[in-house]
Amino acid sequence: MDAANMDIDDSLYSRQRYVLDDDAMRQMARSSVFLSGLGGLGVEIAKNIVLAGVKLLNVHDTRLATIADLGTQFFLREDDVGRNRAVASVERLKELNPYVSVSSSTHPLNYDTDLVFLKEYQCVVMTDCPLALQCKLDSFCHSQEPPIKFISTDVRGVFCRTFCDFGERFEVLDPTGEAPKEFFIQSISQSNPGVVVTMDNRAHGLETGDRLTFKEVHGMTSLNGCTHTVTVLSPYMFSICDTSSLPAYLHGGMAKQVKVPKMVHFESLEKQLAKPTCLVVDYSKPEAPLQIHLALLALEHFEKQHGRLPTAGCADDVKELCSLAEAESERLCDKVSVERRVVECAALVAGGQLAALTAALGGVVGQEVLKALTGKFGPIQQWLYFDAMEVVGNLENVDSEGFKARGDRYDALRLCVGDAVCEKLHKLSVFMVGCGAIGCEMLKNMALLGVGTDQEHGGLVTITDPDLIEKSNLNRQFLFRSRHIQKPKSTTGATVARDINPQLHVEPRLDRVGPATEAKFSDDFLCRQSLVLNALDNVEARRYMDSRCVSNQRPLIDSGTMGTKGHVEVVVPHLTESYNSQRDPLDEEVPFCMLKSFPNVIEHTIQWARDKFESAFTYKPSIFSKFWESQQSPKRLLERLRAGESPEGAIQPVKLLSRRCTCWEECVTLARVKFEKYFNHKAKQLLHAFPLDTRLKDGSLFWQSPKRPPTPIIFDPSIQLHFSFIVSTARLFAEVCGIPYTEQNLSKEFILEKLESITVPEFRPSSKQIETDDGIKKVELAKLAPSGEEESQVWQLLDRTIKEGPISEANLRLKALEFEKDDDCNAHVDFILAASNLRACMYSIDLADRPQTKRIAGRIIPAIATTTAAVSGLVALELIKVAQGVKLEDLKNCFLNLGIPVLLLSEPAPVKRTPIRGDLSFTIWDKWEIHGSEDFTLQDFIRAVKEKYGVEPTMVVQGVKMVYVPIMPGHSKRLKQTMNKLLKQTERRYVDLTLSFAPETPGEDDLPGPPVRYFLCRAAD
Repeated sequence: MDAANMDIDDSLYSRQRYVLDDDAMRQMARSSVFLSGLGGLGVEIAKNIVLAGVKLLNVHDTRLATIADLGTQFFLREDDVGRNRAVASVERLKELNPYVSVSSSTHPLNYDTDLVFLKEYQCVVMTDCPLALQCKLDSFCHSQEPPIKFISTDVRGVFCRTFCDFGERFEVLDPTGEAPKEFFIQSISQSNPGVVVTMDNRAHGLETGDRLTFKEVHGMTSLNGCTHTVTVLSPYMFSICDTSSLPAYLHGGMAKQVKVPKMVHFESLEKQLAKPTCLVVDYSKPEAPLQIHLALLALEHFEKQHGRLPTAGCADDVKELCSLAEAESERLCDKVSVERRVVECAALVAGGQLAALTAALGGVVGQEVLKALTGKFGPIQQWLYFDAMEVVGNLENVDSEGFKARGDRYDALRLCVGDAVCEKLHKLSVFMVGCGAIGCEMLKNMALLGVGTDQEHGGLVTITDPDLIEKSNLNRQFLFRSRHIQKPKSTTGATVARDINPQLHVEPRLDRVGPATEAKFSDDFLCRQSLVLNALDNVEARRYMDSRCVSNQRPLIDSGTMGTKGHVEVVVPHLTESYNSQRDPLDEEVPFCMLKSFPNVIEHTIQWARDKFESAFTYKPSIFSKFWESQQSPKRLLERLRAGESPEGAIQPVKLLSRRCTCWEECVTLARVKFEKYFNHKAKQLLHAFPLDTRLKDGSLFWQSPKRPPTPIIFDPSIQLHFSFIVSTARLFAEVCGIPYTEQNLSKEFILEKLESITVPEFRPSSKQIETDDGIKKVELAKLAPSGEEESQVWQLLDRTIKEGPISEANLRLKALEFEKDDDCNAHVDFILAASNLRACMYSIDLADRPQTKRIAGRIIPAIATTTAAVSGLVALELIKVAQGVKLEDLKNCFLNLGIPVLLLSEPAPVKRTPIRGDLSFTIWDKWEIHGSEDFTLQDFIRAVKEKYGVEPTMVVQGVKMVYVPIMPGHSKRLKQTMNKLLKQTERRYVDLTLSFAPETPGEDDLPGPPVRYFLCRAAD
């Protein structure tokens, strides 16, 4: 299959296409890239752009693989040592994506090379390349028309850099990648300039200079359809053009941001060397980019002069390197003082390469390549520098002997962090939750770092993931191949990771973490872990693992991605806050009345369609089957129902039984009836209850923005959207009822013939009240119940059903469907797409295409391999620091958005201390302990707390159970009862209790305290 036609295989690129639009994907599928240097950083970049789907990648290298390369280059094996790195890796790169042509080249690339061959490529990426040659290559690329996009990048020890040159005029088609902002209008003034106020004081999120268009404005209708430039006045107001001569604004209107391409100017590498434009990454080290710039330039000159890198611990080499850095500073347009500490560190670790940095930078550079090829997102202008000097330790006390090579696969790491840290990493016991995109990257990083390889001293990596590998995973979960589809992620990931490093000790599990599996992942299990890694895709599981880590005082590194955005958060006992300390605000729930009757954006109609799917094909079939299964004798129950009895919970199942489809034709009929009900009768009922001229108490129109009056849809089978709804709905009813159908049943001729014979019920206005209160939230499906009138009709239908013939056991079962977004053959997304767009037509809302519908209905998190790689590399960096036991100020949380681009490192928030009284206080990490015995009473417990910690508890709670609350009747008598009797029994030998304490000042609220772990027997027992 041609890469240019890759959009026909949406199952492979389904998550990525929500990050890169179809135009960008097609542009990539026509582009070629030349990448020189296939060491650790080069292979990371190559992996990411192959997964993204370029047309062709040529990997070039003249170096032979060494044993040290195995510590950063994950596609090399021990048998490859001595082979050309590109040749040895090309077949494994090809396996990543069948639509990408990957080739290797080994010809020398030097100052005499004719560079005309580079005209075949749209982007050139250089690693492990001398600076002078970089300048020559960049000059050639810069001078072409159109320019060849040039990227130079390197990792030297714990320092890394990237330089981008995309030509004199590079058009960025979409600078941010964010969806255009859209909002409703409250008012527009008649003034110069006209001032626009947003509906309900909703922040518009615009910036001065942004452009937007209006639609559906009443009164100032000339504004509709025109583009206007914005001047922001407040979060809720902005001004546009002169509106003083326009008719007065009446009501309504929506504004939508117009994305405007941006032209970006790049200078050549030679010019930028003297005046670098740097992206600041860590604001605690604002001078770091220029300092690293000087140090790496000094290293370049040192290596050129001596034919070697500085020797670790050699004072003369450090002195010379400092002199070279000073000389480079003199050449800068804006001279800066050289920071000796940075140069010393560069001299110490220059021969190494930190795999965590190659992973992180490989993700960043991979995204820059995609920007160069597509114009999607804002590129780096023009330098990116950052470091991981914190892992090196105190340079004054460092043992330089530990930073020397030993001739094994960990030399690249050892030369960066020292042998002692390598040993600590080998002995780590790590629990990783999740083996998806981030999990795969982390397994690779841990294999390269040698984490958990020392089995003799407890080294072990435990991973758990209950999921199986799907085709859509292959685009970003790079350990998996097509041959692994439908195999467990954890066991497959473990096998492939062992192939990268046979010394890795990894134990895969298939269990989901949560309260149901606490026996498997017990407190004892967690206490054996050196740290925990969250590689999860949902907040609930993150919060659960965070609470378990806090309870057991285990370090946790949490991470996640969404499109080009990602985060890393480090949680260390007694140093930092936990993940739960700062909770993200919950997404605001859409009012029920808006979903049911007054949608105004496509998201509302898609959610409505998803709710209809859940109701008709999941919830109702489920309660139907459960009801009949719960009856000892369904046949006897039917007799009772016929006799007029009405057992509890029987109404809905009986209603479903009476209307159950028995053949394909009935499924088509029911689908046609549903069409009329959803898209015709519903609109007529709303207009009957609220005619177009309805006014509110204040005299304003009822039907004005954001409320949209519906238009009844007249069924027309020649319209594809109408026909698609009938077919997809009928197929789902058939599956629920277990009714087979053939290809012929699905043919247009058969469906049209059947539709001609169907008579749909006529519309009859109802007196049922329509909810208009926005404060009422979405009702639970379980609350659905027929009215009294409907109940009477149900029994009539049942009576007719029973009279028509015997009801078999099979008729008392329905199949509940679970919504599956990734199977394009099951009609699930077809139904959502047709139903939501029909409803959008009814309310004059812009329609959504299939990818947008699938993303919203399936709650898909956009994902791309570049972001995942960058985030996992930063996680690995913090893992090394946690293993070392560094100080708080050396740890780094990260937020990144590779699309803007932004990469921000910041110190984690220190843990907060809560006072109890006097000098007594606690943090989330504190846990008090009390050891009891079988005859230990509640009074003994209270006395023990007071004697040990100096405060007397006033309330004792176990989970949700109130063990002791003095003001509650009868609780005073509990003081003489044993704790074993009062507490809920558990398999553990302890329970965790929550206590409160009396305030120092009477009348104030009781004071909180830390959790108290009560052991049911003494330690000696």
